[in-house]
Amino acid sequence: MLDEIVAYTGMHRKSVIRRLNESLERRPRRGERGPEYGPEFDTTLRVIWKSTDYVCPERLTPNLLTTAELLETHHELTLTQSLREQFAKVSISTVRRHLPNTPLAHRRRKKHPPQNQYQQQIPTRRIPRDTVMPGHFEVDLVHHCGPSTAGEYVYTLQIIDVATGWSGRRAILGRSYVAVADALEASFARLPFPVLELHVDNGSEFLNAHLMSFLQQEHPEIKLSRSRPATPNDNRLVEQKNYTLVRDYLGDRRFDTVTQTRYRNTLYEQMDNFYNFIQPVMRQINKQWVPASATRAGYLKRIHDVARPPVERLCQAPCLELHQQRALREHQASINPLKLRNKIYRDRDHLFDYPNAQPDTVEDVYQTLANPDRFPQPQAPLQAVDTVDKPQNGLPTVPTASTTTTDYISSDKEEMAALE
Repeated sequence: MLDEIVAYTGMHRKSVIRRLNESLERRPRRGERGPEYGPEFDTTLRVIWKSTDYVCPERLTPNLLTTAELLETHHELTLTQSLREQFAKVSISTVRRHLPNTPLAHRRRKKHPPQNQYQQQIPTRRIPRDTVMPGHFEVDLVHHCGPSTAGEYVYTLQIIDVATGWSGRRAILGRSYVAVADALEASFARLPFPVLELHVDNGSEFLNAHLMSFLQQEHPEIKLSRSRPATPNDNRLVEQKNYTLVRDYLGDRRFDTVTQTRYRNTLYEQMDNFYNFIQPVMRQINKQWVPASATRAGYLKRIHDVARPPVERLCQAPCLELHQQRALREHQASINPLKLRNKIYRDRDHLFDYPNAQPDTVEDVYQTLANPDRFPQPQAPLQAVDTVDKPQNGLPTVPTASTTTTDYISSDKEEMAALE
């Protein structure tokens, strides 16, 4: 064993014997090593770093000596022989330790939050404007929180078809998985053509495990895509319609009750008829740069096709049968545009008469769903509350009022008739 240790370590045989007879525990160092890079190094390094506009250590370290010599030529600093040797051999990690924090004014790049698994799985893209086949939808939420985002409030889930401009809206109370999934199902049911793609942003109301699992199980044929973070132009059509078809009607008011949510969905059904069958829209088909002239600066010119209602574009698309096209045109012919337009604005004004939620009341989201029976599992814990005695600060019981929209529409029509 001694022969092998001597051959492997190169130590003298007697030295090996002495080491083996001693304790094998590591002994403290007799004297600490002094710092190799002192204050002079730090001061000169900061001058060089500032002169390069605070670049990272990976870019700074290989050019320390050449930059220092250039600064010395212009009498910005004085180089000693020890500093030259240190700048020639210093490592990137040592430079990183000796540099201070970057000044706030020079922090060019902000660190992006880490992507969750659904952001990593769903590809980023922008649906092309020249898409011919209907069914590629941009999706977004519009907040109706007023001046404060505290508590639960109403959102508008809006979908826009890129090929035809066909649009749909659904009001939801909160943005839980149940509310968003129900709104998507209700929107899909009102479409006269199938959904091929949903293009969402990076909000947690869309990129979460519950909604992704729901879409994969119920609609595996739908392709998912998303916008790049902080790039709203990837969802440019729905972002535009968020103002013209939602904000322009409802403003920045706060809505936070079941009554307001259900009444808005009756209003949105009328708006769907008006904007899909009556009001013409233009579609951008090209854009070109017009160079500057002697009288005006250069500008980007956008070229649009002839304005038509979305139903006209849909009937010309290769996705509907003849009987489906005939049914859509018959429905279009049955609509009185002026009467429908006046009713939309009259109902909108009536919506503003409904009061907001009281601070001590709890609104039941399940009364706003179009298909509450589709989500029995989340409702089970709430229904169980009715079977036990409630403490003073316990959850309220589930109201027994009907959750179907049709009953609500009829009662609201009676109320409006009485007001008229």
